[in-house]
Amino acid sequence: MAAMDEKLSSGNRGNPIRCRAAVSRKPGEPLVIEEIIVAPPMPHEVRVRIVYTSLCHSDITFWKMKDFPAVFPRILGHEAIGVVESVGEEVTEVAEGDTVIPTLISECGECVDCRSTKSNLCSKLPFKQISPFMPRHETSRFTDLNGEVIYHFLSVSSFSEYTVVDIAHLTKIDSSIPIFKAAGLLGCGVSTGVGAAWRTANVEPGSTVAIFGLGSIGLAVAEGARLCGATRIIGVDVNQDKFEIGKKFGVTDFINPANCENKSVTELMIEMTKGGADYCFECVGNSSLVQQAYACCRKGWGKAIVLGVDQPGSQLTLPSYDVLHKGKTLMGSFFGGLKPKSDIPVLLNRYINKELQLDEFVTHEMTFEDINKAFDLLIEGKCLRCVICMNTVG
Repeated sequence: MAAMDEKLSSGNRGNPIRCRAAVSRKPGEPLVIEEIIVAPPMPHEVRVRIVYTSLCHSDITFWKMKDFPAVFPRILGHEAIGVVESVGEEVTEVAEGDTVIPTLISECGECVDCRSTKSNLCSKLPFKQISPFMPRHETSRFTDLNGEVIYHFLSVSSFSEYTVVDIAHLTKIDSSIPIFKAAGLLGCGVSTGVGAAWRTANVEPGSTVAIFGLGSIGLAVAEGARLCGATRIIGVDVNQDKFEIGKKFGVTDFINPANCENKSVTELMIEMTKGGADYCFECVGNSSLVQQAYACCRKGWGKAIVLGVDQPGSQLTLPSYDVLHKGKTLMGSFFGGLKPKSDIPVLLNRYINKELQLDEFVTHEMTFEDINKAFDLLIEGKCLRCVICMNTVG
């Protein structure tokens, strides 16, 4: 253990670090926990010691993917919280020892989009789902012990004891807030769902919300709608067990498409809400569900918000008559419309004030050595979020 302590000490500042990572070497095969080399940060980059990370469906999707944009070997993971180990040149926003949450979305603070209140889609460092490298330098900071390049994932790669993240992808956390296991969920899933209700849709008090798909994202939408004061939150899911889970996050009604008898979900929704829901959220990633969510919106002011990630090339078909004559809105919501550096601290404060539920999303905890069991749980639908304790030495 003493050797590991020395290996992971801050004496490596400015030098490569040798540490453990869970490497995805072949599609669909168990991750391999092995020692790797993490290079020091380049300009505008930060090396981070990961404390807690969790598993998201996007990790599963790319782990299974056999063709491009899949690349191997790769370090997956993008929901995490950690501590700054060292910083590269031009980094003034954080310092060694600061607590940070990485995000797949960037906020440079300089481009037109980042300076505007209307967008969270940075144009200087745009989101590149397919990129396996650091965003500015287009190179990797990971190699294995044989010198082979290991690729990055969504600009985070948190399934490693140490990772390197661009400063535009890091949100500094108030030092008075202790590191806790669920905090990393704000790096993706919970922020996406809560933000979609809060920022994208601007759900109003007393409104009716329908959520298609009650996975972690859908439940986070419910939590966001609850915080916004929605009085009726209708969950739509083929898993009947999701209703009981959903009640914890504010779901008041439930529709199981398999139990609608002679009515369609759209007919039942319009009947239940006397004309359609004020806000409908599609959280699965299915074009037919997007169309259904749009059909379930109230005419005149209904909004359908898309959060689910569909297969590449999928197309939407909407009746042009409905678009013109019914006054509905269809919109996407990437990362819930949140600006990470300003909005994540707001969500953290709401958690500290016991308003926002975060801990309730964590259904399982595991050690880093058991990370493959976390994959099994998520694939089998037996967990919302599994938090993995990295057990690194600072």
